[in-house]
Amino acid sequence: MAVLRAILIWSSIVGVIGTSLIVAAGSEYLAYRSPVYVGAGFAGVVGLALLLMQPLLVARLLPGVPMQAGRRIHRWTGVALVLAIAVHVVGLWITSPPDMVDALTFTAPTAFSSFGVVAMWALMAAALLAGLRQKLHLRPQVWRLGHTMAASIVVVGSVVHAILIEGTMGTVSKTLMCAVAIGTWAMAVGRLKPWAGARRGRR
Repeated sequence: MAVLRAILIWSSIVGVIGTSLIVAAGSEYLAYRSPVYVGAGFAGVVGLALLLMQPLLVARLLPGVPMQAGRRIHRWTGVALVLAIAVHVVGLWITSPPDMVDALTFTAPTAFSSFGVVAMWALMAAALLAGLRQKLHLRPQVWRLGHTMAASIVVVGSVVHAILIEGTMGTVSKTLMCAVAIGTWAMAVGRLKPWAGARRGRR
C-alpha cells in the first residue's frame, strides 16, 4: 500500500508539471516571439513548478525523501526558484522595459502585474530571511512564522498572477498546477503549524 501511494503521489506531481511544460512549449503565444521572451515565459512556468515542490519538501510530504534530505533540497530549490524568477523578470524587462516599469511601480493597467510584483518581493523577503537567519539571531518560532508568512504571500500572489494572465500556459494545465500549488501549501502549513510554535515561544 505504501509503495502504491508513493507511486501515485510521484506520478501525479510529474504529470502535473510535465503536462504544464509540454502545453507551454506548444503554445501559440510563442509563435514569432524572440528567444528572450520565450525564455522568460518558460522561467515563469518553471518557477511555478518549483513553488509547487517547496511545501512538499519542507513538510516531509514526498514519499522516499527523508526529513533532512528534504529540507536540504528545499533550500537549493529555493535558490533555483529565485533564479527562475530573476530570469523571468529580466527577460520581460529586456523585451518590454516600459511594461516592467509600470509593473514595478504598480501603475500597470493589468491586475496580474501587481500580484506578480508582490509575489516577487515576498520571495525576496523569504530568501533574505533564510539567508540571514543566523546573522539576525532569530528565534526558531519567529523565523518559522516570518518565513511561512512570506512564503504564503508568494504562493497566493503567484497563483493569482498565473490565473489572471493569458500566457504560454494552457488554461486547464495552469489551473491544475495552481490548484495543486495551493493544496500542497495548505497541507504543509497545516502540518507544520508555525503559529503554534510562535505561541509557545511567547509563554
